[in-house]
Amino acid sequence: MALLDDDDASVKLSMSVREMSIKGVEPPPEYIVKEGIFGAIESSPEAGQIPIIDISLFSTSSQDSAKAQIELEKLRSALSSSGCFQAIGHGISSSFLDKLREAATNFFALPEEEKRFNPMEENQKHFKVAHRTEGCGHDVKVSEERVFDWAYRPTLRVFPEDQRCLDLWLENPNNFGKMLHEYTTKVKFKMEILFKAMAKSLNLEENSFADKRFGKQAKMTARFNFYPQCSRSDQVLGVKPHTDGSGVTVLLQDKEVEGLQVFVDDKWVRVPIIPDAIVVNLGDQMQIMSNGIFKSPMHRVVTNPDRMRLSVALFNKPDPETEISPVEKLIDETRSRLYKTVKNYGRISYECYQRGEIALETVKI
Repeated sequence: MALLDDDDASVKLSMSVREMSIKGVEPPPEYIVKEGIFGAIESSPEAGQIPIIDISLFSTSSQDSAKAQIELEKLRSALSSSGCFQAIGHGISSSFLDKLREAATNFFALPEEEKRFNPMEENQKHFKVAHRTEGCGHDVKVSEERVFDWAYRPTLRVFPEDQRCLDLWLENPNNFGKMLHEYTTKVKFKMEILFKAMAKSLNLEENSFADKRFGKQAKMTARFNFYPQCSRSDQVLGVKPHTDGSGVTVLLQDKEVEGLQVFVDDKWVRVPIIPDAIVVNLGDQMQIMSNGIFKSPMHRVVTNPDRMRLSVALFNKPDPETEISPVEKLIDETRSRLYKTVKNYGRISYECYQRGEIALETVKI
């Protein structure tokens, strides 16, 4: 194991996680996770019973069938308990998903100087000015308490199309942009169907989420998560415990390496790999809109001592200027209103994550 002098911590922090992984450098203290309210990093938690739902049954041609009604009940049960499920029947071929994974992996393997890099200082400026972070980069230290994630994650706005910063889109591999556009367009179409199914499962008018909260100006951001092998997987996390600040997150997992874990019934469970399935988990904004009926699951990513792990996350959320609040029909004598009306929840979530706070707790009534 290669070690650097303790006085040279700044050198270690200037290295990317990929460089530290390749050189066998032990992660510096800023990456070491301390046991918190969600427990320590377990070596082998059990596999979770994450529901598998066929979302093809929510299409217009199938939505009134008996099978669709059963699947709708499964959807409500999944989202009101664990807050996530494995989606099949999404219509995206296995070969296409493999090509997307391959393109992302090839990008990560490029030398650092060939990656299109947007300094994190610029990312911070983007966030403050336009409530968004984009480009390629690593964590920055925003507080003394912050623990860094063992991850490298290019992030790009994909919808609305007129808000894409194409100068930040990855140029290598050269088919990357076309592939990302095709994938996100397909997912966006399926999300519109899923939003309506979610509303119907709560006995709401089907456009309660699709149009009124996630309309034409709804945002979709793509994040390519790379988790290099880590020599201290017992003390370092790919992503710390958190809930997503989105409305709904769609995740394409690595085809071979597990890492995603969800906190269910006061314990961490593994999310098994189903190669052609896409993981759907709710974000805080959907928990707010459903007045707490649907759950935004606490989750984390563990590191692997032997292999790199990849995932592709799509974050779907309302426009920052859209007011988010519980749907009125979900408030009555038996269920009081749980959350305040908020705007720009993404920023609230981001700032709370940096401080190690739970964002949803700050907007409760």
